[in-house]
Amino acid sequence: MAHLTEQFDHPAWLTAAGTLAGYGLVLLFMFLLLFVVPYFLFPA
Repeated sequence: MAHLTEQFDHPAWLTAAGTLAGYGLVLLFMFLLLFVVPYFLFPA
């Protein structure tokens, strides 16, 4: 397992993970704002 952590110990991997996490949070926020909130505001 130590070999695996050494393989991904470059700052570029941390940057990529942070970027993906940030985009994921933005997409989750947009999904909630555009689909979940109107579903509760305007029930059918």
